[in-house]
Amino acid sequence: MLTALAHAADRKQILGIFYEGCENVCEGFKAGIAKSGFAADVTIVDLAQDKSRIPAAIAQARAMPADLVLTYGTNGTLGVIGTLNDVGNPAFLTEIPVVFVKVADPFGTHIAKAFEGSGRANVAGTFNRVPEAINIEIVRQYDPTFDKLGLLYNSNERNSAITAEELKKVAPTLGIELVALEIDPGNDGVPDVARIAERMAELRAQGVRWLYVGSSSFLNANGELFTKTAVDNGIAVVSPYEPLVREHHAMLSIAARLEDVGRLAAEQALKILRDGATPGDLPILRATDFAYVVNMEVAKKLGRYPPFAFLQVAEAVNN
Repeated sequence: MLTALAHAADRKQILGIFYEGCENVCEGFKAGIAKSGFAADVTIVDLAQDKSRIPAAIAQARAMPADLVLTYGTNGTLGVIGTLNDVGNPAFLTEIPVVFVKVADPFGTHIAKAFEGSGRANVAGTFNRVPEAINIEIVRQYDPTFDKLGLLYNSNERNSAITAEELKKVAPTLGIELVALEIDPGNDGVPDVARIAERMAELRAQGVRWLYVGSSSFLNANGELFTKTAVDNGIAVVSPYEPLVREHHAMLSIAARLEDVGRLAAEQALKILRDGATPGDLPILRATDFAYVVNMEVAKKLGRYPPFAFLQVAEAVNN
């Protein structure tokens, strides 16, 4: 009995705080920890896109007590650890090691200082975002006539707003006109889903044929409605969320595979818990492999088949 208790006490406790449930990143993280054989239990907290639940999650991490906390997304991470200016603030986790994942711009949001290190002792992280210029160039490879890009963004999600800001700077330098529309202006909560159809009609009226999702938990969570509405308006969706192509009606995804992103986060966690690394000494771990996936059923509906050369490097799926 004593041996069993001692063995249980040796196991590390990881608390994963996810913004929209235990999805592919979460599963990849758990798989990475399990495959390593390291003795750790992973407990998942689902914020369900509700930032008001973050203080309770922080309290849970302290009560366990957690040996490490994994935070998902910009909003969730900011809520748990704040910015570089919040170091030492007891409202945030500063005493427990934290690994962040799926943060669109950890530097612009002041979550981390640089790729070389987060700038705070208890924080490490990952970076999986495809540069916006690369997204534009890949769409151009698919469609040489492409010269106008639509974007729907949610100003209440910092990562979504950052995408809009970056595209406004990058698109003109690449000869692309950007039509960026806020989903639900004036609403400081979760956007009204009815606005999706309204904004899509506006994009169609402005001649948009390609629409970029950017980084938005709201649009990802409403993927079926969002992508189907786009196709109904003759608009092809380019998504960083591969499931929107495989399971819904987005036409093209350009992204690191989400399970692989979770495994990157697991690597960081293992360096801290197993190898004894100080989180702040670890460089932000970057995804380097990006995959292209094309939904051929959607391409057929829109009459926009990929060039043969594109299919040589992309995965074609039907759903």
